[in-house]
Amino acid sequence: MLINIDDLIEVELVHSDDFLKVKETLTRIGIASKKDNTLYQSCHILHKKGKFYIIHFKQLFLLDGKPSNFTEEDRSRLHTIANLLNDWKLVKLVNPEKSKTPVAAMSQIKIISHKEKHLWNLVQKYTIGKIKTPRY
Repeated sequence: MLINIDDLIEVELVHSDDFLKVKETLTRIGIASKKDNTLYQSCHILHKKGKFYIIHFKQLFLLDGKPSNFTEEDRSRLHTIANLLNDWKLVKLVNPEKSKTPVAAMSQIKIISHKEKHLWNLVQKYTIGKIKTPRY
């Protein structure tokens, strides 16, 4: 599966220094495993060539040329999360029509408040900018 630039959700930061705020907020949105209070982060903010994108972690694997099973369900979560960030005035969607459909039910996404994040194990399945070097 290849990734198309049209599949990415381009955003603008509302304030020039909001990148870290959006990045931290995304660490608290994802799929929860309540048995061990673990939240798996769904989306990241990507900065490439002066542009910003909200991107699903499975799309990041595709950008790296690695195998990934990015599904319509994943796409719907991406759209919902991008729309939430827009509604919360953390970002402005460049092309809002791109994230209108499909969207996920809010029951499929867990949002942890900042004050409760210490109660959860926040897990990233992809780390932007971290180069893994092989061990010999």
